[in-house]
Amino acid sequence: MSAVLKIISITQLTHDVRQIRVEKPEGYSYEPGQATEVAVNKQGWKEEFRPFTFTSLTEENYLEFVIKSYSSHDGVTEQIGKLKEGDELIIKDAWGAISYKGSGVFLAGGAGITPFIAIFRDLKNKGKLAGNTLIFSNKTSRDVILEDEFRELLGDDFISVITDEKPGYESSAHRFLGGHIDRDFLKQNIDDFSQSFYVCGPEAFNEAMIDELKELGASPDSLVFEE
Repeated sequence: MSAVLKIISITQLTHDVRQIRVEKPEGYSYEPGQATEVAVNKQGWKEEFRPFTFTSLTEENYLEFVIKSYSSHDGVTEQIGKLKEGDELIIKDAWGAISYKGSGVFLAGGAGITPFIAIFRDLKNKGKLAGNTLIFSNKTSRDVILEDEFRELLGDDFISVITDEKPGYESSAHRFLGGHIDRDFLKQNIDDFSQSFYVCGPEAFNEAMIDELKELGASPDSLVFEE
């Protein structure tokens, strides 16, 4: 299917990330963690579909996306960054391989957090958040998406990792690495490598995390990621 949907609200979450809510077609459903193909309903962009994850839950009466805009690229996300309420998006059917398989550790890099947003919101509604940990890696502290919500949902089980910032001070809110998450960091922050692991981020992040987790004893069957 393909549907043209009007934007009903836009909220700026960070300097380059927006939360966009659109109308929901009757009978449209999806699972937490799933995505769809999205295009901008404007001349020259109607056939330029890109994948974006739903951050709303299927029982809500709108569809929500959290989208990072890359203004340096003349592409779809730049166009989405220019949209306003009343503009329209085109969406297709839901799809996606990331779904909840049981409690474990979620590893997200940047905008790769988006499949986990709906999963955590759904788990909260079901009273099943306990036993889950989120390790969320970003370049700077201003890049952290929905930081307050994750702290409220997960408390001490939310670990915010900052890789490219040297603040010159200690912070209880973030772990400043001055580099990427490596094997030593994973060993220091994860006690059990037999549990489920959910990985989503840029391709290099995904490959590095999956390789390190396997080396540390995680079973390939316990790794959940979009191939």
